[in-house]
Amino acid sequence: MTYFARWLSSGIALLLMSLILLGGLAVSIRWAWSASEPMEPLPVALPDHHPPITSTNSGYVGAQSCAECHTSEYRHWKDSQHAQAMQPATESSVLGDFHDVSFSYAGITSTFFRRDGKFMVRTDGPDGTLQDYEIAYTFGVYPLQQYLIGFPDGRYQALGIAWDSRPKEQGGQRWFHLYPDQNLTHKDPLHWTGLQQNWNYMCAECHSTNLRKNYDPKLNRFNTTWSEINVACEACHGPGADHLAWAKKEGDWQKLNSTKGLAIALDERHGLQFQLRAFAMKGLDLATPFLNPKPSVLWTAATQAATDSAPATAQRSAGRELELCARCHSRRGLFWEDYVFGQPLLDTHRLSLLTPDLYYPDGQMKDEVFNHGSFLQSKMQARGVSCGDCHEPHSGQLRATGSKVCLQCHLAAKYESPQHHFHPIDAKGVDCVSCHAPTTTYMVVDPRHDHSFRIPRPDLTVKMGVPNACNRCHEDRSAQWAAEQIKKWYGQPVPGHQQFAEALHAGHTEAAGARELLLALVKNPEQPNIARASGAMLLSERLDPTGFEALRPLLADPDPLLRSAAARALAVLPPELKVQHLAPLLDDPVRLVRIDAAQSLANVPKETLTENQRQALQRGVAEYIAAEMTNADRPESYLNIGLIHIDQGQFDQAEAAYRDALKLQPAFTQAAVNLADLYRIQGRDGDGETILRQALDLDPRNATAHHALGLLLIRQKRLPEALNALAEAAHLGEDNPRYGYVYAVALNSTGQGSKAIQALEAVLAKHPNDRETLMALVAFQRNAGNLGAARDYARRLAALEPENPEVRALLQQVGATR
Repeated sequence: MTYFARWLSSGIALLLMSLILLGGLAVSIRWAWSASEPMEPLPVALPDHHPPITSTNSGYVGAQSCAECHTSEYRHWKDSQHAQAMQPATESSVLGDFHDVSFSYAGITSTFFRRDGKFMVRTDGPDGTLQDYEIAYTFGVYPLQQYLIGFPDGRYQALGIAWDSRPKEQGGQRWFHLYPDQNLTHKDPLHWTGLQQNWNYMCAECHSTNLRKNYDPKLNRFNTTWSEINVACEACHGPGADHLAWAKKEGDWQKLNSTKGLAIALDERHGLQFQLRAFAMKGLDLATPFLNPKPSVLWTAATQAATDSAPATAQRSAGRELELCARCHSRRGLFWEDYVFGQPLLDTHRLSLLTPDLYYPDGQMKDEVFNHGSFLQSKMQARGVSCGDCHEPHSGQLRATGSKVCLQCHLAAKYESPQHHFHPIDAKGVDCVSCHAPTTTYMVVDPRHDHSFRIPRPDLTVKMGVPNACNRCHEDRSAQWAAEQIKKWYGQPVPGHQQFAEALHAGHTEAAGARELLLALVKNPEQPNIARASGAMLLSERLDPTGFEALRPLLADPDPLLRSAAARALAVLPPELKVQHLAPLLDDPVRLVRIDAAQSLANVPKETLTENQRQALQRGVAEYIAAEMTNADRPESYLNIGLIHIDQGQFDQAEAAYRDALKLQPAFTQAAVNLADLYRIQGRDGDGETILRQALDLDPRNATAHHALGLLLIRQKRLPEALNALAEAAHLGEDNPRYGYVYAVALNSTGQGSKAIQALEAVLAKHPNDRETLMALVAFQRNAGNLGAARDYARRLAALEPENPEVRALLQQVGATR
């Protein structure tokens, strides 16, 4: 069988369906970089040709040094939220009421009070008992303020009770809990003392300047440092010592003339003008940025309309400014601490793609994604608009109020008109922002604008349940009503710049036609690269030769986001093809691409590599492990390290990594499941059972652990216990169709065909496009003599995969026609 034929195989034979019950649970989840006993760090050999850059505080001079020359910029900054991002808890910084005020949540009454001039809170600690804690720092300022509490091991934890700093008439000036409906106890990772509320990892990088986490895995403690406690000048402009030397003509200042001693040149707006082009006057398009070769000459819209042409333009790149802001204003994970100003963001951070937990399939924000991933989808970003075009960078304020910021570039005569929006001019909520950048409220009181700047599409709400701006105002009307209004006004829905919703939705739901839609998206350079990268990851789940040919060009794309996605998506290639196409990326100039290529290549047999390729892969794996050790305070990192050791057949190192993850967080069940599977490989199922039962003692509702235990018990031929464990996994993990499918196969293998069919039908009700479930139903119904039902399921399967030869063969076996 050829490699490509193997990719097409869908495993419809009952024998193959049953084999999983005799094997293990090969868990290959790679956790994104998102706690606690001492441990030894894993030995890491950093690659020679990409050494880390040593960073010290010596180059940072402080915001006060900038104020002497940059008085206007400093004045704007000192009252900004950046300047107040984090502050010592003082009379001037603390906004909350600490006058013996009580707040009750989840059966705990917390009290905020003063003692010896300090701000204090009496609340439940890590063991659930009430204790007194001193507030060390304020965190944020508006519309809410959080408070940080220090621990002896250098941790700072963010209190879950926050102060609503809005005016009282807006519902503010009160204490409230950030998770009001979850009733968190001290056992939950979201409790203020838990893993997910740790400031050093979760928050610190973006609220201070030149932050160094400084976690010591040997001692399991932090010594986190910063140059300035808030987001000051050098957080964006880089260390200022050389610039100060240049300005004062001190030292060897003449060598700094070419750059003025600046770490990064934020000069992309110099000479830039946004003009209302002639075609915008005709109502065909929007403004376009261009570099005016004579900045003193102002081209007006009237001039352009008269000439019906635009001056020679050179559309600029906004990459440096965008990526600088994205370092914090994005949903991303830090994997390398030595950030270098001006270098690609993906050298140090992994940007989250458009996954269903974070975004709706049309790209609208669902979870907190902090703007950059949304803005990358926008037509404005594609046209060269950058953050500073709308936001004054030092104050953080809009350059004009409300929708007037949009009218800097968009013609008011065209867009602030009932002929455009079909509403009375003074109607409530009728403005650019409400329709094209609606808000979603996070942290209970904080509305955030969606920066994808999309055209409202209620028709997509009807098709796939995404939100739309129309029904945010017209809550009493249906999405169908809104879609009909759009059709009445415009004839047909205006598709807008973002045209990937159906592809991503089909990919996530495995709907019919998903492959073709994803192929078209991946190959379409007119669509946002973040959407194409997301499509590439979905396409990889059912990779075939056509998909391979669509993904292959992305390996050489100028955008490292696409190269990274392609390197991960092609991890399923056969070894020879993987080496041929991914090995060159081990020397990519961007670190994320290198480590993703190394991860994908880690399991190729060494004999398929040349000596140079082996050395390059060794460097890549070492860099991957070093990247994971950047977050050695997180159990996910050790899980990932364990997985790459498994890929390379280094079982002792993998076991050590999994155990380190469990030392950091004993309830990190995924590490226990992976460790148990490693023991299966080694013939140590007894040890695996011990690990899994310990995990279930700590997390009894974890579906993955129940599933893994059920498979282990099947191998030990303890069928009644196994069926109980698999049934529990199917019940608790109903969002994962695999658990219900395996439970049904186990039932069928023990002669309970009728119950197996019932279990599969329950899975199919929730996951109507799951191929494995449909294949099993065809086989089980056929064996039960229910040929009519078998044919119906076969036809449903054929509708999903009409070109699959095995599906066509299956139709013939049960005597079905399409």
